[in-house]
Amino acid sequence: MAFFFYFVTITFFLYHLVRLIMWALLDSDIELFVLSKLGKPISSLRGKVVWITGASSGIGRDLAIALARNGVRLCISARNISELLKVKQACIAQSNGSLGPNDVYVLEMDMLHLNHHNDYFNMVLDHFKTVDILVNNAGRSQRADWASINIKVDRELFELDVFAVVNLSRIALNFFARNSIKGHLVVTSSTAGLLGAPNSGTYTGAKHALHGYFEALRNEFANVHITMFCPGPTATNFLQECFTDTPGAKYNQSVQPTDRRMTSERCGHLYALAIANKTHLSWVGTFPINFLLYIGLYYPNLKRVLLKIVGTERLQRIRDSR
Repeated sequence: MAFFFYFVTITFFLYHLVRLIMWALLDSDIELFVLSKLGKPISSLRGKVVWITGASSGIGRDLAIALARNGVRLCISARNISELLKVKQACIAQSNGSLGPNDVYVLEMDMLHLNHHNDYFNMVLDHFKTVDILVNNAGRSQRADWASINIKVDRELFELDVFAVVNLSRIALNFFARNSIKGHLVVTSSTAGLLGAPNSGTYTGAKHALHGYFEALRNEFANVHITMFCPGPTATNFLQECFTDTPGAKYNQSVQPTDRRMTSERCGHLYALAIANKTHLSWVGTFPINFLLYIGLYYPNLKRVLLKIVGTERLQRIRDSR
């Protein structure tokens, strides 16, 4: 009897371990992978108005292009107007003639100007008359030792990555409610919002805060779709703009060609699929990021053991894709 019990237990464990390893070799969570094969295509969003903040580069740029290829009308906003105009040209060129100049609206916008968020929103409404989906993509990451971070940096990062996102989302939510629209709020989080990322204490805290805010909204207000999208390490220029431990300082380094990172184009495509299928939570990344996420989310007790085995130094190398 004891032998049978141990046999069943070990078999059950090995089955789940093999399944986890197979899932971890994908570049997205299993739900998004299945939806990419059997779910709604990105083209199901054709004709919708999608507003993407932080769209001048990186994931925001490639998300905009992925949507434009499928006839989605776009508002793209950021501080850098010259880069936004390049993104607009790329979107129109990639749309196969389905989008004209008026279908991609360029909005010069500083997310930190919270007092002007209503004005920005009204400018989008003046152009398109509606907003179907708001993608909160603007934000900055961080590289800093937890103990040395100046509290002003915590406040500055939260102001941009959390409070600006929450404020603009509330404006969109009220617009959806006033007009009886089943709207869609989308937030670019991070795998750091699901696990604690070393040397990014403030950034990790900010992403966890976003999950708390929007999970509460999901349970409070049923008439809106909410998608939390969590990219792992991605090949963008984000390291140059990273917060550090010092107010006003930037990390000012570049992603290396040898880093094991998902391409921004692939991330943008998967992001568009997550939006089209209105997923609640999706994550993407290269191995072993997905493996760590599955363990961390489904087996939290095992996660503590695994992280001890991995060690801080190796975890840092994984986090930096090296």
